[in-house]
Amino acid sequence: MSSGNNNGEQLQLFTLNSNRELAEEIANHIGIPLGKCTVTKFSDGETQINIEESVRGCAVYIIQSTSEPVNENLMELLILIDALRRASASTINIVMPYYGYARQDRKARSREPITSKLVANLLETAGADRILTLDLHAPQIQGFFDVPIDHLVGVPLLSDYFAEKNLEDVVVVSPDHGGVIRARKVADRLKAPIGIIDKRRPKPNVAEVMNIIGDIKDKTAIIIDDIIDTAGTMQLAADALIEKGAKEVYACCTHPVLSGPAIERIQNSKIKELVVANTIVLPEEKKIDKITQLSVASLIGEAIMRIHEDKSISVLFD
Repeated sequence: MSSGNNNGEQLQLFTLNSNRELAEEIANHIGIPLGKCTVTKFSDGETQINIEESVRGCAVYIIQSTSEPVNENLMELLILIDALRRASASTINIVMPYYGYARQDRKARSREPITSKLVANLLETAGADRILTLDLHAPQIQGFFDVPIDHLVGVPLLSDYFAEKNLEDVVVVSPDHGGVIRARKVADRLKAPIGIIDKRRPKPNVAEVMNIIGDIKDKTAIIIDDIIDTAGTMQLAADALIEKGAKEVYACCTHPVLSGPAIERIQNSKIKELVVANTIVLPEEKKIDKITQLSVASLIGEAIMRIHEDKSISVLFD
């Protein structure tokens, strides 16, 4: 596959430490090797990055999720952007499968920061020319940037997986009112009705199920969310659905943050299978039998090539 665009710029891919396995899959899909750079630390913990090949005049794409350790991965990204800019890269494109700090997207209480906007400012100030990301927690974060942002969606990938399972009497369930649009898109693809869990959150990472809207009795429920963090919502939702008569419960999300007690909760929950994307690395201790991980490498790889060749990426939403 050609690595030059209409302007003759050479395409180069670099990755850092957040998700090298996904980056290698993306590079294989595109058909070019990952660029050579090393990440080391000084004795006091400061990060040092050395780019080991010329990037002058190149269209560079950096693949880096800002997942745990969030601040370390973000700092690595900012330093590499600065290094590339000073090395005369033509364009610096950030491929961020998972955008950390996305849940801090507004002032919900007095004197709160809007950290997702701060991260956008930092990326632009460092020298980013474009952002490519997947399933932002809050779509309005796209407006926090003054550079182009391409926002991919995981719905087709997750929907196709469940379609191939040929499940009967499916109902797609949103775990809260904010996820209804996402659930409806999956339901449309599976030709299924939707349900909604009426939930309130008295404090962060704590959820309480209040009511279930929709007919779920004797149905196979598929709960869909963009992020699963501590899995408290998913565990409560699955319990409530079974209690209200659902036959069995599946769950899926794009970003498996799975922090704290999440794995234990998933393991002990009534969820039959949890399907996630590989935007975030799952260490061995989190790879339990209930979890199935799907790759977004071909989706992101195709998006990179289309951007590089000045083609539309809207076909990837289908």
